[in-house]
Amino acid sequence: MGKINTCLKCLFIFFNVLFAIIGCILVFGAIKSSTYSSQLSSVGGPSLAWAWVIAIGVLCISSLGIYAGVSEKPLALKIFAGFMGIGMIIMLIFGIVVVVARNTIKQGFDSASEDIAKVFMDNEETQMFIEALQQTYHCCGVASAKDWGNKIPISCECTSYVQGGCKAKPAGTSGPYQIYAQTCGQFIYALINFVFEISMGLCFGFAITALLGLLVSLLMIHQVKHHDSEGAGSMAMKGY
Repeated sequence: MGKINTCLKCLFIFFNVLFAIIGCILVFGAIKSSTYSSQLSSVGGPSLAWAWVIAIGVLCISSLGIYAGVSEKPLALKIFAGFMGIGMIIMLIFGIVVVVARNTIKQGFDSASEDIAKVFMDNEETQMFIEALQQTYHCCGVASAKDWGNKIPISCECTSYVQGGCKAKPAGTSGPYQIYAQTCGQFIYALINFVFEISMGLCFGFAITALLGLLVSLLMIHQVKHHDSEGAGSMAMKGY
């Protein structure tokens, strides 16, 4: 019979395996998101280096938890409990950083900042992304149609009545005569905000999970110590 309650041990290992899988998914997501790292950092968003730290941290600590649960070694459980305590604090800090970054970006989009528009317009991949948004949401430019400079793309062309209406292209520019009146800033922010909400959910969710992991690992350490003390007492009685 093991030193730890069988149900508690199985539950502990199961959740660590689950979080190891989540860690692998986060690593994959960090790889896919690396293209937009510089854009997010330029508009006040957190660097995706933090995403790598969280992803690798979740994967490694979960692996340690699986080993600690299977081996029932007090040292491994104590190290895991220590990581859970530190992880809980770090996740709370990351969550606060994400909230602050989201508010910073929101202020930039609310003020229709030219700096925000410049970040998106200076990159060919994000330009293609904005053109796709313009066709889908019937908008033109990030802060204004002037974001495109002297050449307005055909994706800004307004050929029939749409929500927000049409307007004439800016003077001195080439391209469609009638363009969408509304800008794409609100739609871009909505997508970015969605990513931030997921990030906040992950950070605060991991913080709560780390707290639970800390409490469970402390309980497991107590059970191991109790089992060992009972074993030592039994051996002493036999020797007597």
